[in-house]
Amino acid sequence: MRIKHLILIPALLLLGLGSSGAQTLETYFAAAAENNPGLQAKYKEFEAALERVPQVSSLDDPTLSFGYFVSPVETRLGPQKAKFSLSQMFPWFGTLKAKEDAAALAAEAKFQGFVDARNQLYYRVAAAYYPIYKLNEWKQIEKENIEILKSYKNISSRNFENDKGSMVDVLRVDIMLKDASTNLDILNKEEKPLVTAFNKLLNRPADEEVTIDVEKQEDSLPLHQNKDSLMNQHPVLKKLELMRQSNEAAETAARKNGYPKFGIGLDYVAVGERTDMQVENNGRDVIMPMVSVSIPIFRKKYNAAVKEAQLKQESLALQKEEFSNNLVSKYEDVWFEINKQDQLINLYNDQIKTTRQTLKLLTTSYANSGKEFEEVLRMQQELLMYEKKKAAAISQYKTSVARLEYVMGRSGN
Repeated sequence: MRIKHLILIPALLLLGLGSSGAQTLETYFAAAAENNPGLQAKYKEFEAALERVPQVSSLDDPTLSFGYFVSPVETRLGPQKAKFSLSQMFPWFGTLKAKEDAAALAAEAKFQGFVDARNQLYYRVAAAYYPIYKLNEWKQIEKENIEILKSYKNISSRNFENDKGSMVDVLRVDIMLKDASTNLDILNKEEKPLVTAFNKLLNRPADEEVTIDVEKQEDSLPLHQNKDSLMNQHPVLKKLELMRQSNEAAETAARKNGYPKFGIGLDYVAVGERTDMQVENNGRDVIMPMVSVSIPIFRKKYNAAVKEAQLKQESLALQKEEFSNNLVSKYEDVWFEINKQDQLINLYNDQIKTTRQTLKLLTTSYANSGKEFEEVLRMQQELLMYEKKKAAAISQYKTSVARLEYVMGRSGN
């Protein structure tokens, strides 16, 4: 039965989301899925929705009543002393099943909402993870830049002492060293808010260390998906469809609520014995089976309940269509971004290779002649720019791939 599966599967998904394999990001996915309070709240909503099923699929409680005759009613068999009544009402055939289906489908819709929240959390973790990678790369690039500038300062100082260069060259390097040191200091200060934001997604201390493990080689481009496949696997679309089906079952239940209800019961009357004469069956208690039928003549509330369920179905169908259109649009946007960053990474790789070759030649020429030092510094800054742009492009590329996973309704990279 569907409900039994729903009870068992989500616990496995909540605790085992994401693999704890070698990749650090996947480990963070698992930690976020287990610890994030927002995701846990979504799971509790699903569990609460499951508890609605036995509530709506059960019969109303039977009614037991007791009456005591203050003044006994005299009958031929004796005085009536007390009366007990037990009755049970039954809804129209299939009403409880329709209500159970509606509640079960609503619970399954809540589960799909939980799945979507999990996928969103994965994307948010990735979107907070890769900027830290970019920051670390920029810090390392800036440190290397400072070391290179220091070596240039030594070369320019020697050339000045040997009358091959001017003091202006030394001063230019000093200016660039100060810029680089300031940039590095700013990058160091930028780390704290990024790490804090990442750790809070995992619901752990803000200053806990974050280990970054990202391959420098960019991923191969993911396959371009058929747009129809988007409609089959995104949890939000599944959620909206399940909610529509739930309201369809609710409509059936509302119609059946407008049919008569049947009741069966039993009256038991305690009768005392007659003392004034002897009669056959003297003092015999009375047992009376009863049948009752409710007559639903006030139709407004039943018709309104049916209409409400129908309007909700129409609303959910329109919501599903709107979300599908937005999903296709988002897919095209993120696919463009992935291809754009892939092209930029290839461009920066080529530019870095060419710039390094040019810089090597210029540095050797300056060391020998003391000329064109300004060109050496300019080329060094171009190399610094391309290396930073490549790190940023890799960060954006991987973030976009993570976003594609969410748009496709998948969980994690």
